[in-house]
Amino acid sequence: MASSSLRSDGSGSWTPKQNKLFEKALAQYDKDTPDRWRNVANAVGGKTVEEVKRHYEILVEDLKRIESGRIPIPNYKSNGGGDTCNGW
Repeated sequence: MASSSLRSDGSGSWTPKQNKLFEKALAQYDKDTPDRWRNVANAVGGKTVEEVKRHYEILVEDLKRIESGRIPIPNYKSNGGGDTCNGW
């Protein structure tokens, strides 16, 4: 599953709240933003620029595996709230 590799990346664990802040920061600071990774790390809090970059690299690799069909898309159960992705 994609989220398991994100937790075993050697850069420490990421809370669901940090993952949500990470997602929002990626949407706010695109690849053309100066100091993108510093801005993302600041938005997440408690993570270094290097940890944020590594987390992104792992996310991209997971997405590639899912899109290539090597990993099935997880079937998340809705919790009745807005988020249905177990921390992602």
